[in-house]
Parts: sequence; C-alpha cells; structure tokens
Amino acid sequence: MKITVIAVGKLKEHYFRDAVAEYAKRLGRYCRLEICEVADEKTPDGASEAQEDAIKAKEAERILGKIAPDAYVVTLDIGGRKMDSVAFGRQIERLGISGRSHIAFIIGGSLGLHERVRQKADASVSFSDMTFPHQLMRVILLEQIYRGFRIVNGEPYHK
Repeated sequence: MKITVIAVGKLKEHYFRDAVAEYAKRLGRYCRLEICEVADEKTPDGASEAQEDAIKAKEAERILGKIAPDAYVVTLDIGGRKMDSVAFGRQIERLGISGRSHIAFIIGGSLGLHERVRQKADASVSFSDMTFPHQLMRVILLEQIYRGFRIVNGEPYHK
C-alpha cells in the first residue's frame, strides 16, 4: 500500500522533523510513505473573509496538483468523521482489501482547507474537536497510521 501525506507548509522545528522521520522509518515495513509539502501563503493580520478564501484557493491549487488520480483522498478536517484508533486502522485495512492501494491524506494550512479540496475528498476524518498546529498534526497523523497498521497486524500497541 502507498500512503501519501500532502501538507501545507514546511516543518520548521527540528523536533517535528525528527518525529516525522521516526514514524516514516517505522512505517517502512507496512507501506510506501510519501510526504509532499506545498507552500503556504502568508496571511496578513486582520485578513478579510475574501482574503482568507483567496489564500485557501491558492493553497488548494497546490494541493490538488499533488493528488494522484488513483488515490483515495482523505482530508483532515475538524468537521470530519471521528473514530478511534482501531476503527481508523480497520478503515485503512478495508481500503487495501477493496483494491484501493493508494491513500492520500490532506492536511491544510493555518486557515484550513478550501471547499474545492473538500469536494475532492472521498472521506474526511477529524482527530478531535480541538484545533492543532498543522505541523503537529503531521506527526499525530503518522503516529495514528503506524498505530493502525500495528492493530490490524495483531501487533502490540499502547492503548
């Protein structure tokens, strides 16, 4: 299975880069992982709703350009479906069994995702009602993908 993470912005802090590298290494035994970073747009202080939409539209163009035609697209969105780690792992497993061998997870920028990206999604997942920095969300996503593979393979994991 191939897992692609398309994320707006670069990881600036070394501890986020180190954590992503660690989970990428661990995931190597379960899937082919690709991480695609797309440039984020600067948001001026006090940006209007129209300015914010224009910023999200520019980021959406970059995101949409990275989505492979064969990918099952999952957006990370506060309004998405909530599930526990077991259900998340089982969903990845079901996709693989059904012949969907490529999953693309989309992490938006600080303003979230443009509606065009949401419309492209086959599914939307929410990890919490809380808002997380998009850099940290990349680490959380990779940890949950790793945990999901461990669960479906009957391997130990921390509950």
